[in-house]
Amino acid sequence: MATKGKETPAKKAAAPSVSQINAEYVTQVLEDVYEKEILMSKFAIRKIMLLEFSQYLENYLWVNYTPKVSNNAYLMSICCIVNEKFRENVPAWEVFKKEPSHFPFFFKCVMEAVLASEGAGLSLKEQTVLLVFLDHCFNSLSRLQHELKKVPKLQKFWNLIKKKSDKMEADEAEQAQKERAFLSALIKKFLGVLVSIPALDLLFLAKELNRFPLAVVLTGRPRCSWQRLVAGQLKVSRDISCPSALSFYKASALLPTRRWFNTVLDDSHLVVSCHLSSLVHREKEGHLFCQLLDMLKFYTGFEISDQTGTALTEKEMTTLHYDKILSLQRAAFAHFPELQDFALSNVAAVDTRESLTKHFGHLSPNTLHQVASYLCLLPELPEGQDTTFEKEVLLELLVSRHERRISQIEQLNQMPLYPTEKIIWDENIVPTEYYSGEGCLALPKLNLQFLTLHDYLLRNFNLFRLESTYEIRQDIEDVVWRMKPWQSEYGGVVFGGWARMAQTITSFSIVEVAKPNIGESWPARVRGDVTVNLNVQDHIKHEWEGLRKHDVCFLITVRPNLPYGTRFDRRQPFVEQTGLVYVRGCEVQGMLDDKGRVIEEGPDPKPKLRGDARTFRVWLDPNQYQQDMTSSIQSGTEDPYESFNVIMRRKPKENNFKAVLETIRNLMNTECVVPDWLHDIILGYGDPGSAHYSKMPNQISTLDFNDTFLSLDHLRSCFPDYTIKVTEDDPELQVFPFRIKFPISKKAEKGKKRKTDEPEEDQSEDKTLIVEPFVTPNRGPYPYNQPKRNTIQFTPTQIEAIRAGMQPGLTMVVGPPGTGKTDVAVQIISNLYHNFPEQRTLIVTHSNQALNQLFEKIMALDIDERHLLRLGHGEEELETEKDFSRYGRVNYVLARRLELLREVGRLQESLDVPGDVSYTCETAGHFYLYQVISRWEEYMSKVRPKQSKEVEVQAVAAHFPFHKYFSNAPQPVFKGRSYEEDMDISEGCYRHIKKIFTQLEEFRAFELLRSGLDRSKYLLVKEAKIIAMTCTHAALKRHDLVELGFKYDNILMEEAAQILEIETFIPLLLQNPEDGYSRLKRWIMIGDHHQLPPVIKNMAFQKYSNMEQSLFTRFVRLGVPTIDLDAQGRARASLCNLYNWRYKQLGNLPHVQQLPEFQVPNPGLTFNFQLVNVEDFNGVGESEPNPYFYQNLAEAEYSVALFMYMRLLGYPADRISILTTYNGQKHLIRDVINQRCAGNPFFSQPNKVTTVDRFQGQQNDYIILSLVRTKAVGHLRDVRRLVVAMSRARLGLYIFARVSLFQNCFELTPVFNQLTARPMQLHIRPHEYYSQEQPRDASGQKDQIIKNMPEMTNMVYNMYMHMIQTSQKHRQQQQQKLALPPQQTKPDAVDEEASVSAEEKPEEETPMEQETPEGETNPEPNPEGKATPEPNPEGKATPEPNPEGKATPEPNPEDTSEKEEKEEQQEAVSHAKMPEHPGRDSDSDEEENEEEQKQ
Repeated sequence: MATKGKETPAKKAAAPSVSQINAEYVTQVLEDVYEKEILMSKFAIRKIMLLEFSQYLENYLWVNYTPKVSNNAYLMSICCIVNEKFRENVPAWEVFKKEPSHFPFFFKCVMEAVLASEGAGLSLKEQTVLLVFLDHCFNSLSRLQHELKKVPKLQKFWNLIKKKSDKMEADEAEQAQKERAFLSALIKKFLGVLVSIPALDLLFLAKELNRFPLAVVLTGRPRCSWQRLVAGQLKVSRDISCPSALSFYKASALLPTRRWFNTVLDDSHLVVSCHLSSLVHREKEGHLFCQLLDMLKFYTGFEISDQTGTALTEKEMTTLHYDKILSLQRAAFAHFPELQDFALSNVAAVDTRESLTKHFGHLSPNTLHQVASYLCLLPELPEGQDTTFEKEVLLELLVSRHERRISQIEQLNQMPLYPTEKIIWDENIVPTEYYSGEGCLALPKLNLQFLTLHDYLLRNFNLFRLESTYEIRQDIEDVVWRMKPWQSEYGGVVFGGWARMAQTITSFSIVEVAKPNIGESWPARVRGDVTVNLNVQDHIKHEWEGLRKHDVCFLITVRPNLPYGTRFDRRQPFVEQTGLVYVRGCEVQGMLDDKGRVIEEGPDPKPKLRGDARTFRVWLDPNQYQQDMTSSIQSGTEDPYESFNVIMRRKPKENNFKAVLETIRNLMNTECVVPDWLHDIILGYGDPGSAHYSKMPNQISTLDFNDTFLSLDHLRSCFPDYTIKVTEDDPELQVFPFRIKFPISKKAEKGKKRKTDEPEEDQSEDKTLIVEPFVTPNRGPYPYNQPKRNTIQFTPTQIEAIRAGMQPGLTMVVGPPGTGKTDVAVQIISNLYHNFPEQRTLIVTHSNQALNQLFEKIMALDIDERHLLRLGHGEEELETEKDFSRYGRVNYVLARRLELLREVGRLQESLDVPGDVSYTCETAGHFYLYQVISRWEEYMSKVRPKQSKEVEVQAVAAHFPFHKYFSNAPQPVFKGRSYEEDMDISEGCYRHIKKIFTQLEEFRAFELLRSGLDRSKYLLVKEAKIIAMTCTHAALKRHDLVELGFKYDNILMEEAAQILEIETFIPLLLQNPEDGYSRLKRWIMIGDHHQLPPVIKNMAFQKYSNMEQSLFTRFVRLGVPTIDLDAQGRARASLCNLYNWRYKQLGNLPHVQQLPEFQVPNPGLTFNFQLVNVEDFNGVGESEPNPYFYQNLAEAEYSVALFMYMRLLGYPADRISILTTYNGQKHLIRDVINQRCAGNPFFSQPNKVTTVDRFQGQQNDYIILSLVRTKAVGHLRDVRRLVVAMSRARLGLYIFARVSLFQNCFELTPVFNQLTARPMQLHIRPHEYYSQEQPRDASGQKDQIIKNMPEMTNMVYNMYMHMIQTSQKHRQQQQQKLALPPQQTKPDAVDEEASVSAEEKPEEETPMEQETPEGETNPEPNPEGKATPEPNPEGKATPEPNPEGKATPEPNPEDTSEKEEKEEQQEAVSHAKMPEHPGRDSDSDEEENEEEQKQ
């Protein structure tokens, strides 16, 4: 513990203004703040948010906390601020890490306060806050062995703790006993609260149930012991005073506390007490409570052994159940004669709830207590005393423990995959979009650890299903609002509107209910016919007729109560207003033709149907149908299938949820086999580094690095810590490619364990690399035979990543922006292809764009394209003429076969062999076997050196049998300089011939397989070595791939930190195990967890359930070793400084310092990055026309004005992108650009106008960024979004924001400290023009300082008008020149050039700062925000005036006529007007519609 003397300077450094205040005054101030700001506001979020944003915890609370000043107000203040940090999803524990000395006392006080009685003065709400704090403590921290890494052996530590516990003094022993009994005491307190329900706030009570410790069971297993401290800075002996908390933290780290927790729960009978509480029977207040209780029951009875941590099979669970019943029967038979009938019955007759209640219900409470005590469920009942338990409790205790439970797999298989109206609008299950982060929900959570693979898949299944449900809810609400359902005068339904994605149903009928499969209770298949009247526009009609097989639609029943013409209020509850009654999902089988038959998909054209009526056959969910029919028969409820009146379709890209859910369910129904070396890491246990190649038992010693190294010096620089021994002494032969023999690490040896604090043995012998240069075999005499080579000089860190990727095991590469992640990935793929030609590699990425970038780079390396295959719908985006889709590859193979057979025919002709041997691959194979090989062997016998006889150089060429065939190769084929050289050439020629026949042998199957489908399957399963797909495609097609027998050995994942956890896991299981084992050898994950995570639209799933956590991020948090790339080559060094603080030692590649484009300043702009302060315009800063649709007109205008200014200086439009942090601002900026720039050749449109989130993974030379917010920081406070925003620019970044707001945000200070070091007003240099290599002039021209947005728009307008006038004069002079006689052209042209240069000179030298001419429109924005928009009707940008990107301040006069010139002048005036303040723009482009997700 730090001494008092040492604390004082730290306090002074942290908060000098407070350090001198005495303890009484500190306490008084804190109590006043707590009472007035927090307690009196009833813990209002806005009050606590303001305190947290003001750094109340960092600058005041914790720096002044000591045991002397500790009281309830102090504890509550700290807990409130920490909880708020978690709600805001910002780091919460940093302040405790810096000052950890008082944390043990603080934590002890929190635990005591939680258990305090009502007399202690804490309300239920305050106790809830404390429980939330404890929940965050335990959910934030990783496994205990991370804290005990300095402890030699856990067993020794355990023994020491036991000895220390025995020697404790009375006070210490009492404290230790309190900590041991904390959990039990907390449960007892909770049960006391539960009993007193009528007098309590039920909402608080329901919230309390989900707090720790119950949250531990709800979320699986806790990750730490009760004594685990946040910072981990203190000594272990101080941290842990309860030995029992450590007793089972073994090296395997399986279920560390679950067994103890379950025992305490069982002993306290918590589940039984909750089940019998009155809260369960309250329909409204108890709904959430019941859902949480169901989750608690589920996890207490989870199919796992608490002792061993292994998953239990259905058979093992049945055996355990039978053992319990038999134990009860034996007790009944031996001690309770009144239960003889029960004791002699078979198990199946007595293990239902009804049967158990019947047999035990007539017993007295004392007898029931005796039965329970015999089973060790209760303490023995003393003689002569009556039980204190009520009969209802005792009976429920016995029944709930012994009743038969439905298997989890059975429950899952009976679950409908489509959501219904009961789930879709249940706020506890699918919360609204704007979930604040307060309160608890009945949702699973994705933590660091999971019980079993089944638990892992189940949580992901439920969350993926609910996230899809939320999106479906949005679609249904949008469609039904648009259709405006009203009640007609006669009580029916009339629709006052229409929707593109929905149609009214004319008729619906069930046409087939198939018999159940054996062993199932639900129908095997349910089909129905839906008839709609497509009396709509032709393109919408084509969309409906284009519904494909397996597309998902929804059948909806609405019965509105509102009369015709009533206005809908979207802020009021949806279901009550629209009268929505039922929602059922269905899957399209196809459209019916005139004869009632399904029109099958295929190459044949679809028949044309008459009229507008169309009937679709659909598959319904059999499970849902079974439930609905059972409910209808048993309860007499309405049959929903007779009431549907609306059918809704969805966008195909958003409609694949059912296929993914089926994939996950199929995985849970099969034995999931992941490699042994990955199993524990995926579940979050064991040694996180156990899958690193250095610890793998099958580590490979010698690797062929092919063209990875450019030279031996490059190789030496990449292994600075190793001694390099080269097997070849001749410097001329020390050239790549190289084979390297690495020392095998002793870590890989099993059975040897080294203490953490024990120094490593001398490994000098392990620091030697044996490098063997080798010559690549000659491939033939043709130029195309030469292999493609890598040209990138990889850094040492990149080489380590490539080396790790070539070794077996798990490789995780963290790639900051611009560090060459894709190049590393491509080199790993290439090296695997050449080192292990028999292995197959699967490439998985998040987006088609990333996959195509990867594929295009792979094609540039030495990989035979017949081994490349691209699956999915993104192959058409490849910027190449070659088609790498399945059918494209089949066509390539067939074309290549014909090409090779022609070569065989040419070879046959050159050898004068009769017959048609080039007809098929089979005849070619015979020709090779009998004609080619024999000639080669005869030749080799003639030229091979015999004993003591040298072969003449001329003999190699003289006896060569294939001279005529190679006559079209570069001549001479043989050089005649040396025997070895010519023999190498002859062998290369033979390899060329041999490769022809090898390929034809591979292609022979394509002759035997006649259909394109069979050929494509063969290509996928046998021929392709490198297969690429997106993670979504892998999830959708897993069933098909497994059925085909798809096999692979290696997986490489790009953008791994952007892929959902489950979509990362599924690609591991796209193949069947071999003999019970997975054949997967390598898993390479490349990503950046410091950038944005997967997109989760629902904030509750994102925040509460942690669904946005990718598997990559989870592995990093678990401590899995990563390779952090440390040199970027994208941006200027100064721009890199804005985000490199987030990474470990991120530097710059040499070319960033050397290339001219990074050295030359940005013309016309003083700084290469600048933060520009934007104040309110006409008293308005941010606005919110729709909820969470943020806009800022001043920033939008300023951003566009800067873009226009840069264009006038000659910057190419495609090198400028405008980004913003909100969708609303994106639409506003697009509107401004459409009115200011569209259709004007001086400006055109920027490369992209989009959000920061959508621009992740992309870059541009110049980025203009608008941060929008002026009242609160908003979601830019997520540092990951900040990193993405700062790292998109290569050469220039210009940010428009409210500086006073953002510079005070604690999380953003590393960036804003750099940004605010420069002036807050835009500095420009209008006299400069765009040129790549133009240095800044030394003439001493002063910067022009732009004070605000209106000044910038004025200046741009003046520049534009000046340029228009200059171009007019230039055009007139050109026209005069053209009118002169021909003989006068030459001299006049010289004069003309002189006059033009004379006019250009003042334009270049004089800054354009003219005032606005009288009578012209002032370009300041209209206060009302109104304007007449003049967007380009086709939405296309007019070609730029300088396509080569050269500086041309004047347009080319030949390109425009006088008429166009007048139009430009008119446009210039209209462009000065400001756009109307929009809600959403009318941009209907499909690509942009994809961006319309909430950022």
